[in-house]
Amino acid sequence: MTDITSQVSSSVTALESEFNAIAHNLANVSTVGYKRLVSSFAKSLAEQQDSLSEDDSGSVDVNLGVDFSQGLSLIETGRTLDFALGGKGFFVVETADGPVYTRGGMFRINQNGQIVDSDGRIIAGQGGPITVPQDVALSQLYVGNDGTIKAGDRNLGQFRLVAFGDNENELVPVGDNCFKAPEDIDPEIAGNVSVRQGYLESSNVRIIDELVNMIMVSRLYEANMKFVTAQKEASNGLMSVAMG
Repeated sequence: MTDITSQVSSSVTALESEFNAIAHNLANVSTVGYKRLVSSFAKSLAEQQDSLSEDDSGSVDVNLGVDFSQGLSLIETGRTLDFALGGKGFFVVETADGPVYTRGGMFRINQNGQIVDSDGRIIAGQGGPITVPQDVALSQLYVGNDGTIKAGDRNLGQFRLVAFGDNENELVPVGDNCFKAPEDIDPEIAGNVSVRQGYLESSNVRIIDELVNMIMVSRLYEANMKFVTAQKEASNGLMSVAMG
């Protein structure tokens, strides 16, 4: 019985983690380029719940991952420095701790004429930062599907677009809708991605799916907490008897 109690206590902790992930997804349903957090723990637990026994290891996958599927839609903004990616790929954001990767394409020009994200971090080009000359108006900028940036006949650079192939699931969320790659994984040139100027990629969060998952997790959490409470009460009763 002790093994089962320990397993249920672990399940409660994992369910709390999954609930928090679902709540995070719902909070970011309108975040540009957001990729939902996913866990298969609750579904795996529900499948095993009826067969739980003392000799059952109850081994389930508790890892929290990221769903990198395409956003549900492309939102037309008409803004010159808004960009949506279609297909597999990421923009590269330069930071003091090394590059991070994002699908959020809401950019601006800093005081040096460089294209940066909303936090002022440089968006990498193929040959370094992309600089827009002072004599070029934003309305003159045209960005092609391959990320090439032009002003009339002038080529100003090209976004560095990368992908991770089979290693995509190794990316780790680091906040600000960005991801970092492990040191032993290098990005590759994105070969199946296109850039849409004047658009933003929506999140890939489906509200109904998240609410259904939240209900399932809440019910499993409640059931497991009832079990833990019952075991504590039974243990306290035995202690009372033993103490006379």
